[in-house]
Amino acid sequence: MFGKINISADVIVVGSGPGGATVARELTRKGKNVLILERGYDHRDRFYYGTYLGALLYSDRMSLLFTEEGLNIIAPIMVGGATSMYTASAAEPPRWLKHKYGVDIDNEVKDTVEELKIRPLPEDLRGRASTRIAMAGQALGYDWFPQPKFMDPARSQQDEKDFNCQASCMLGCRCGAKWNAAEWVDDAIAGGARIIKRARVHKVLIDDGHAFGVEGRIGGHKFTAMAETVVLAAGGIGSPRILQNSGMNEAGVGMTMDATVMIYGVTRQNGTGKEPPMTWSWENPDVGYMLSTLTDPWLLYPLAAVRKGIGPALSWFQWHKMLGVMIKLKDDISGGIYPDGKIRKPLTTGDNERLNEAYEVCKRILIEAGAKKSSIFMRPMIGTHPSGTVRIGDMLDTNLKTEIDGLYVCDASVFPEALDRPTVLTIIGLGKRLSQHLAGDNEIAET
Repeated sequence: MFGKINISADVIVVGSGPGGATVARELTRKGKNVLILERGYDHRDRFYYGTYLGALLYSDRMSLLFTEEGLNIIAPIMVGGATSMYTASAAEPPRWLKHKYGVDIDNEVKDTVEELKIRPLPEDLRGRASTRIAMAGQALGYDWFPQPKFMDPARSQQDEKDFNCQASCMLGCRCGAKWNAAEWVDDAIAGGARIIKRARVHKVLIDDGHAFGVEGRIGGHKFTAMAETVVLAAGGIGSPRILQNSGMNEAGVGMTMDATVMIYGVTRQNGTGKEPPMTWSWENPDVGYMLSTLTDPWLLYPLAAVRKGIGPALSWFQWHKMLGVMIKLKDDISGGIYPDGKIRKPLTTGDNERLNEAYEVCKRILIEAGAKKSSIFMRPMIGTHPSGTVRIGDMLDTNLKTEIDGLYVCDASVFPEALDRPTVLTIIGLGKRLSQHLAGDNEIAET
């Protein structure tokens, strides 16, 4: 029989992805006693980090997490969260977040862009094949642009010559060029915050409408952590599950996913797989989708392609000559995270219409870029940004507060709609804004 662990702090932050790391760092700087509870480990210094083996070890269900409809979800569970396996792409929040929902994070985003030196990669590092795709798109009238990045080649082991980012870098950055939210966790710890890893939070403790802590397990030990403020930052899947266990049944009802799919075509020249992912993009906000240059890592490519048939699977042998364009949909709210553990995310009629239009655009661009028309195919769809499960306007006010005093949420689950763009910069902005509110800064008024 294991004993029970009791811990206390001013603020408990559940999760160490971009939302949790930001809140922890900012509140520590403001003098708060912060406790970070992270379900996973810190894998950054392990030999397998950034490898195919590593991706299996630190992804939820070894990368075999699927919705009931067969949509594959890659969800890292580790210090740094999704920023350990992202393309390091940055996009400013959509204007509708401020104008439609009253959440203004412009200053926080500007501050982050300056601090992390977010900008596109230098022209000579964007990849020749990726640039061919962008130029082909521009020739057809689509305004492709260099994608801003949380990436600095000069950080590559302190030597820009070490920078050699490829599709496999999505498994984890081994050279250090990408910013990782774990770095801000390090900053928080250096400032006095504590982190407990392997801490699986089960529910929030609530009394008379006020949160006063959380409980869960650390390894085989039960634990209770006490604080007057609890910030859930466990992600679009983790946060609603904790809220459901806490008696908030409306959590997880409906979700968005920024449903993503890659369109491939074989060319006679080198392809996009050995180039940095998502260096060029084009957005169609009127219809609701985004295109960007992207290819599955070499060993993962056939695992997805085989689900489309033997022909696509055999194209693996031409991976090095494959051009890839990603479609990221602004999908409608549907399905949800269910208390029985199941995840459902059906595509709506509108989603399928957007997907069909985007696919036709991709085909035209790939052919213009030199791909053989007969080689073009769409791989199975994946879910890249589980979000919208604890939405602003439904369960949260504009300060990310739930109906329970002292209980806040700060991760992709708060999005009121699909972002249809890289999410990390928006989450950081929300985290900085929430930290100001929790510290009592005057810029943010109660709603």
